[in-house]
Amino acid sequence: MRARRVGALLLLAVLALAASAARLDLDDDDDSGVLDELLAIDEEAERGGLDADGGGAAEAVRRAQSMVLALDNDNARRAVEDHAELLLLGYAPWCERSAQLMPRFAEAAAALRAMGSAVAFAKLDGERYPKAAAAVGVRGFPTVLLFVNGTEHAYQGLHTKDAIVTWVRKKTGVPVIRLQSKDSAEEFLKKDQTFVIGLFKNFEGAEHEEFVKTATTDNEVQFVETSDTSVAKVLFPGITSEEKFVGLVKSEPERFEKFDGEFEEKAILRFVDLNKFPLITVFTELNSGKVYSSPIKLQVFTFSEAYDFEDLESMVEEIARAFKTKIMFIYVDTAEENLAKPFLTLYGLESEKKPTVTAFDTSNGAKYLMEADINAKNLREFCLSLLDGTLPPYHKSEPVPQEKGLVEKVVGRTFDSSVLESHQNVFLEVHTPWCVDCEAISKNVEKLAKHFNGLDNLKFARIDSSVNEHPKLKVNNYPTLFLYLAEDKSNPIKLSKKSSVKGMAKLIKEKLQISDVETVAAPDNVKDDVETVAAPDNVKDEL
Repeated sequence: MRARRVGALLLLAVLALAASAARLDLDDDDDSGVLDELLAIDEEAERGGLDADGGGAAEAVRRAQSMVLALDNDNARRAVEDHAELLLLGYAPWCERSAQLMPRFAEAAAALRAMGSAVAFAKLDGERYPKAAAAVGVRGFPTVLLFVNGTEHAYQGLHTKDAIVTWVRKKTGVPVIRLQSKDSAEEFLKKDQTFVIGLFKNFEGAEHEEFVKTATTDNEVQFVETSDTSVAKVLFPGITSEEKFVGLVKSEPERFEKFDGEFEEKAILRFVDLNKFPLITVFTELNSGKVYSSPIKLQVFTFSEAYDFEDLESMVEEIARAFKTKIMFIYVDTAEENLAKPFLTLYGLESEKKPTVTAFDTSNGAKYLMEADINAKNLREFCLSLLDGTLPPYHKSEPVPQEKGLVEKVVGRTFDSSVLESHQNVFLEVHTPWCVDCEAISKNVEKLAKHFNGLDNLKFARIDSSVNEHPKLKVNNYPTLFLYLAEDKSNPIKLSKKSSVKGMAKLIKEKLQISDVETVAAPDNVKDDVETVAAPDNVKDEL
């Protein structure tokens, strides 16, 4: 308990450290003694070695508390107006994501303090002070807002220290970090982050201007520059040019990417967007938004538990290298059910235990499943077919039923043969297990099936849309009733689910030109004991 209490005080203290007005060059010594002291205290707390009053922690916290900005209904708006640059964290005590973000926010504050940033940091309990939250634009939790001379900028990036630091520096007029010594370059490398390196003689010329414009436009990746080739080679050893160079450095085995295009903002941005991800991106809650919005629209996912992926990783990396910038490769740990299950459910594979490879085309929502064994040959062929557009999309389907009842069960794999290619007129019920109205409608459909039983040119069918898909069956509301006429299967008639049994029977007879003599029996309970709401909606209602 004592360790947690000191940890909370540490968070408060670190937040306070950001309220400094001094600006320092990266080559200067860090003024971070208090931070070091607090981190040492935190480590001691975790080991359980602090005495009851926290020892030196109390004094360090007291020094920091005098600088921290804790906002409330009275001072929130004034804080925004009084600070040229203010980074605000809006949170709620019960919000799990707020709790996860707070330490990253504190780390960002400490890092910016060490860089000499003039940004002030503040926090606001939006649940306790809803008036203040509304006044400064906090509408959900957690929210990170940067105010520059009163202008609000909402942070949408990763909840990591480096991402927050990079974004804040760019928004506050420091889009590019300038490194002029080998020592500063080596120190920068210790940050172990993805960054863009630019080498420009005298920091002059149109190419350098385009580089700075790109750094200002891109809000995620840190840009650094130097005019010294020896310094540049510390960051990117493969540099051969003495005049100008742009490259991307990542913290992975495939570490260095050289830019070979025109020195224009659009081209450099494109280069960074296509190359900033590793060969295999490990999918997390933090980077999910960036994965979805990646400019690489073709994405191949490997789902497996960590120990299985160890055997696959080198093979997947080899294939990923061959399709770099064309296909994005992503690994999802199936032990993380909150991450993996929503994806696998799209394929009806939520209970699948063995490694699985799927693909998505985020430009049109098409999905694909690799049904062959996972090996280098099959994965390469799968990716080639995905890239050239010949890979057939995957649609969920239950197994093909062996028996046909009075109301035929249709699945994804039989939709063509049972409905679209059938010589019969087909009355189709589309339902799901969670649909409130489906049970009552199903009973009505069964009554109709009994009534018209024996007609060779009409059959009744139903499909469970939760586990079966077909590209020509697009339904969003359940239940949905269709009448597919034999002469025009491409334009089914949509019936109102509020139609009575009698109303639906009448419509079927009209459309199929069936006389009363041809029907076997009157519908059960013709007086319509279920949903006698109205005649069908306009029977011309077509999809």
